Amino acid sequence: MQLMYTAIVKQESDWWIGWIEEVPGVNCQEKTFEDLKETLAITLREALEFNRQDAIDAAGVGYREEKIAL
Repeated sequence: MQLMYTAIVKQESDWWIGWIEEVPGVNCQEKTFEDLKETLAITLREALEFNRQDAIDAAGVGYREEKIAL
């Protein structure tokens, strides 16, 4: 299953700037639109993995993982 996220993007002067709507703190800027999309995807993957590991570390021992569908 592939999850979908929304990128908010705009061009300002010579730069493309973008944010991932659903994940605060995931934002990037690049010289081209294609580079921006690639960098946003990389940054989003890294943020999700960091958040996942942070949650596991905070739970400590004896936790379980539950899937939640929206």
